[in-house]
Amino acid sequence: MLKQSVLGLCIASVVLLNAGCANGQSKGAKSIFDGKTLNGWEGDTNYWRVENGNLVGEITPDKTLKSNSFIVWQGGQPGDFELTLEFKITKSGNSGINYRSAKFDGVPNALTGYQADIDGANRYTGQNYEERGRTTLAYRGQKVTIPATDKTLQEGGKGNAWTLAEVTGSLGSSDSLKTVIKQEDWNTCRIVAKGNRLQHYINGVLMSDVTDNDKVYGRAKGLLGMQVHVGPPMKVEYRKIMMREL
Repeated sequence: MLKQSVLGLCIASVVLLNAGCANGQSKGAKSIFDGKTLNGWEGDTNYWRVENGNLVGEITPDKTLKSNSFIVWQGGQPGDFELTLEFKITKSGNSGINYRSAKFDGVPNALTGYQADIDGANRYTGQNYEERGRTTLAYRGQKVTIPATDKTLQEGGKGNAWTLAEVTGSLGSSDSLKTVIKQEDWNTCRIVAKGNRLQHYINGVLMSDVTDNDKVYGRAKGLLGMQVHVGPPMKVEYRKIMMREL
């Protein structure tokens, strides 16, 4: 009985630790959004605002988009970091959190780079998608290695996915992982980028895990930004945005 009690306490401690990390309570984490203003962020205010303490991106019938639009954090270009935040998105919405990204020349408020994908239907939420680049690097539930390559984006990409990606393990089926994501309610997202390994968690559960060995297209640091995606009217909200350097 004593051994079982000790084991139970150990498991409970691990669960509490993971919950704390998933909810932005990691030691050394700092808030990068004040909940009151867009100070420290830059984007098109036709689509981005602060409301009820949340960073809000919205497309309305009278303000449609011709290209995906980002609001970008102006505090630096993080390399190795842990980012935690909470998000809520309408059922028709499409958004994402770009990181280690760069401005995409010729298109206003556009980024290219890694993205923790988010959508209201939860078809893509949790996957790793490279905006204006190699497209899908890992679907939800995949552990993937991206090999070095000399192929162009056109040669390596097909069907909105990077064909050279090597699936090395499973984190669970996409459908089973989807059950932990709350629709049209608040969810916690945690991104851990360390070296060439990129992990996306939703509500404390690992959704995708990418090791990027591609020195041509991979990035070690870059801009951080949130997206509103071309499409029908939608609304996405972000809050409790916390960053910790690793």
